[in-house]
Amino acid sequence: RVATFLRGKHKPTFTAHLDMGDNVIVVNASRVKLTGQKLDKKVYLYHTGYMGGQRETPLKKLMEKRPEEVVMRAVKGMLPKTRLGRKQLTNLRVYAGAEHPHAAQQPQVIEL
Repeated sequence: RVATFLRGKHKPTFTAHLDMGDNVIVVNASRVKLTGQKLDKKVYLYHTGYMGGQRETPLKKLMEKRPEEVVMRAVKGMLPKTRLGRKQLTNLRVYAGAEHPHAAQQPQVIEL
């Protein structure tokens, strides 16, 4: 649902090549529920750029240190891999707890 709101697919005026989406605030990222054995078996990979520089970070460790990063990566994978997708990802704000500094914008609560 988050990726749908970022892209703007929930609007009748959706156009695939334009940024029609809304800004999205995700709270309580530390309380994300995962099914199966994902917490133990899922691993995020990255490469440093040097020979033999592939590094891995287990999901369990990432959830302890930066739970917002887990949600960001999940939503990023659902967006287009283009300049537009990167622009739409900047409209996403993720917070580990229930507090966020965007009360002045009067956000609407949408249950997932």
